[in-house]
Amino acid sequence: MKFVVIFKAKIKTLDDEYFHTALLLREKALTQFHCQKFEALSENGAEIALSYWHSLEDIHTWQQDAEHLVAQKLGKEKWYENYSVEICEIKRTYAV
Repeated sequence: MKFVVIFKAKIKTLDDEYFHTALLLREKALTQFHCQKFEALSENGAEIALSYWHSLEDIHTWQQDAEHLVAQKLGKEKWYENYSVEICEIKRTYAV
């Protein structure tokens, strides 16, 4: 089974601290928490990030990571007007 976490946000402001934090946390998720793939796009004041995982347990462990919790707090206070997170099970994939 595979899962995708869909993060959607309305951007308030993205500063150097944001870009540094995002880079570090992306690498940490990929190397220490079994994240399989990470993609993100920002356009017209919105951000969408997709992260792919093999298990809900890995997602939960990542969600509770201390550095990730700090980034979530900064996101609420500083970087985003609002954001939402959806966790979906991937039933089928294909590419052309």
